Amino acid sequence: MGPKVRMALELSKMIGMTPLGARIRWIVAASLVATTSVGFGFTDDERESVLRFWSQPGRYEVAAPARVAQLGEWQVRLTPAGSMWLHSLNTKRGLGKVPPTTDAKLNPAQFGDSERWIEARIAWDRAVAQQLADQKNGRTPSPNPVRDPGPTPAPLLALAGAPPPLAEAVRPRLHIIRFPDGQESRLEDHVAMRPRYAFYRFHEGVMSGGQSVRGLPSSEVDRLYQKAGISGFQRRVLEAVSLLEGGFDSVNTYDTGFVSVGVIQFASRSAGAGALGRVLLRMKKDAPRAFEVDFRRFGLDVTEDARLVALDLESGEEKVGPEANQVIIQEKRLVAVFQRAGRTSDAFRIAQLQVAMDDYYPGNVELEVKWNGRTWSGTVQDVIQTEAGMATLMDRLVNTGNLNGLTTTLARIATENGLDCISDCATFEYQITRAMTYRKDYLAVADLSKPRLIATQANRSGGPRTGRTQNSSQKPPAKKP
Repeated sequence: MGPKVRMALELSKMIGMTPLGARIRWIVAASLVATTSVGFGFTDDERESVLRFWSQPGRYEVAAPARVAQLGEWQVRLTPAGSMWLHSLNTKRGLGKVPPTTDAKLNPAQFGDSERWIEARIAWDRAVAQQLADQKNGRTPSPNPVRDPGPTPAPLLALAGAPPPLAEAVRPRLHIIRFPDGQESRLEDHVAMRPRYAFYRFHEGVMSGGQSVRGLPSSEVDRLYQKAGISGFQRRVLEAVSLLEGGFDSVNTYDTGFVSVGVIQFASRSAGAGALGRVLLRMKKDAPRAFEVDFRRFGLDVTEDARLVALDLESGEEKVGPEANQVIIQEKRLVAVFQRAGRTSDAFRIAQLQVAMDDYYPGNVELEVKWNGRTWSGTVQDVIQTEAGMATLMDRLVNTGNLNGLTTTLARIATENGLDCISDCATFEYQITRAMTYRKDYLAVADLSKPRLIATQANRSGGPRTGRTQNSSQKPPAKKP
């Protein structure tokens, strides 16, 4: 045990056990820990300190969710296995990454009655699960009003196999985590998803949308963006996209992102690293004292190659990468650490903003377009010059990891309009934006600058190209390196 840790313990004894004393002990311990050097991984003393902290009375409580009186303790949910079958069905149909807000329907011309059968099978499975839930809740199950749809249709069976149960009866629990500074997280597992959601993976996972960036005091948000070095144009784009993702304190551990946190839902993915690992590493390098106070002393760390590190809060064993994912998903106390940092830590928020710009802002993404025997090289901001257009591409980049379809769209527009240079496609930014729309129509967002729909086609002799934007003709700034 180091001298600063001994000093913290001695001060703890002197201050006593009153509520005020507990708060003072918290501040003293934080300041002492913050002055120590930050390494990767945990020493034996640090493991012991983390486990001792989390074992304190009142720190963690499991209770029934608020709607139990109305719905019963046992409720119907989509199964992870069923969700995986739906995802496999989409993949085998060649649909790629279907937007998570969309249910991909089967074409009757290709699959016959399979689409109607899937809907009937979901209704049947949910009705059976509801009967089981009623029974477990001590209620008399209602007669099943749904007809068994029978065996899987042959075209569906050949494509994806017979589905597993698509619904089950589960017992959701509310996890309450309390920190000495008064912060509290209330996280409910077995998240209720729509019946055909294709990305549900962990029934023990939780979700909290947090507070949207636009809901924070403007002076606070201004300060964060200024410290992160983000311009007004970039800020409006980022804020528009983050409305779909959450706030600095949002958390999600139920889907294919594994552990997802923050304004752009920075995800650890299956490797236990990903964008979330890059956010943590950025914070650790730029603000090591804050990282110690906000993460390491609670049992979370990150390696030099941006893999998550998590302590098993029962055994004290250190887990890295994919194993750290599983510990965090299972251990709601560690999920709450991310949420607390998103609410209280400037350093964590700034790291989120900076990684969002580095990883997902599309302005400086390089493009190479081939059309009519020509080749053009440039960047996205050469052709996309409004906030609505940039937000549309950022939304796609955040959710799919790529801008697939953009170069094809540019080549088509250049060919159709007889353009000599792809940068002239900026005149047709409206058509580009419409073609690349993914989850949300940013052309309909009132407070974003947007392109006009140009009816007059440009031609090789230099036809009219006027009215480039509706609200702003200023070219977006380059991404800060």
